[in-house]
Order: sequence, then structure tokens, then C-alpha cells
Amino acid sequence: MKCTACQQGDLVPSFLDALFRSHTCNNCGGNWILIEDYISWKERHPEHVFDDICVESIEAEDTVGALICPVTGGIMSKFRITKDNAHRIDYSARVGGVWLNKGEWEMLVAEGLAGNLNSILTDSWQKRIRQEKTSETFEQLYRSKFGDADYQKACDVREWLHSHSQKADLRAFLMAENPYSAIE
Repeated sequence: MKCTACQQGDLVPSFLDALFRSHTCNNCGGNWILIEDYISWKERHPEHVFDDICVESIEAEDTVGALICPVTGGIMSKFRITKDNAHRIDYSARVGGVWLNKGEWEMLVAEGLAGNLNSILTDSWQKRIRQEKTSETFEQLYRSKFGDADYQKACDVREWLHSHSQKADLRAFLMAENPYSAIE
């Protein structure tokens, strides 16, 4: 198989970190992994703990454009690994194959995600990342709009209001133009 990333090297059978089967490009160092090989290895070694690597020392390459599956020739999907990490791993659902550019496996290990490679590819993982990113964006928007002190005060009032037994009446009181008048 030809390398999907550099399109120059060949994918040579190998083992990723001497743990499970993969195919490594003899030119760019990327890895093609079948999820079934990863899961099979993971099931046989549930006690395995990945060695932490210093994140600053990892130079993981990332591809901007879509990659082509080296098996089917179809376009692979990109999956974010966390809300704070812009890297995306490439996945071919038709064959259950993951492409990791050089350094991306080490980055997954350093981020504590190497044991979750199959989970990263799920809808629930990706939905959680989108929700976290959206929440972070709204928090930044409110902080810039209100200022840090007023934002924190609003959060405290909001928490107090939501936990209060008479929250509906309190909301009506706060929203009324004149809460002391029967006429609005």
C-alpha cells in the first residue's frame, strides 16, 4: 500500500510501540492502524499503562486537507481528539482504519488518550467535544461582554436562583418592570 499522507512511501507492516500491528510509512513515519487490531490488543492487555511523554517535546504533524483511505481509495473523516487540541485524526469507517501522522500516537499517549483511540471515533466523544467547545466560546463571549467580576456575580446569582425552591416566583419578580404593582 502507498502512504496516504506523503504519497511517496510504502506502508510497511510493523508494530506501533511494539504493542499492536500497524503499517508504517517508510518515508514520512505515519501509521495506518486497523481499529480491530487495536481493540484486540487492548482486550488482551487491559492492565497496560501508557508511559507519559512530555507534551512539549512532541512534534506531531497534522494534515489540513482530506486524506484518502489507502485500502478503499475513499475520503477519510477527521476526528478531533479534545476541545483544546486542534489536531484531528483521520478515520476510514469502511475498513475501520485510522491514519496517524508522525508524532500523533505519541501525542495521544502524552494527552492520556492512547487507551481511548476507539472512543475518540464515536459520535458521543465528538458530540462532547463540540459541547465543551461551544460552552467555552459562550463563556468567553459573556466574560468579554460583562467583564470578569460581573460575569462571576451573574454566575453566582444564576446558581442561587436555580437551586432555590421558589425559583419561578423569583424569576417573575426579577423580570417584572415593577414587581410591586399588579399592573404591568
